Amino acid sequence: MTASSIQTSIRDSLKSAFSGLAASTYNSVPESVIAPAIVIVPNKPYLEPIVIGKTVIRVKVNLSITAIVSYNSNPASLDNLEKLIISILGAMPSGYIVGACESPEVVSIGAAQYLSASLNVSTTYEQTN
Repeated sequence: MTASSIQTSIRDSLKSAFSGLAASTYNSVPESVIAPAIVIVPNKPYLEPIVIGKTVIRVKVNLSITAIVSYNSNPASLDNLEKLIISILGAMPSGYIVGACESPEVVSIGAAQYLSASLNVSTTYEQTN
């Protein structure tokens, strides 16, 4: 049996769930982004062991889903960011625990500035040997 992975079982499935949204979606840290964007990356702590056994390993996987929009006008950018976050929440598949959304911040990626905020989410991953 081919082993599954967190990449295919979790991050790829989240990327697929967000594919219908009006945003570029990345399931790893991109070198550059096309805004609006959704970036799915590990959060702290990343993996929390639940069960460690000879036949089954189960971990809680903590992720950060970062919503990114262009930062042109503060009121419009904030409105666009809020709309993107609400659309992400609406597209979340079942089986995920959605935590707090961090406060918006201005980030520089390359020469461009963006407004971003991250949602904290978690789910369970099980590897059967």
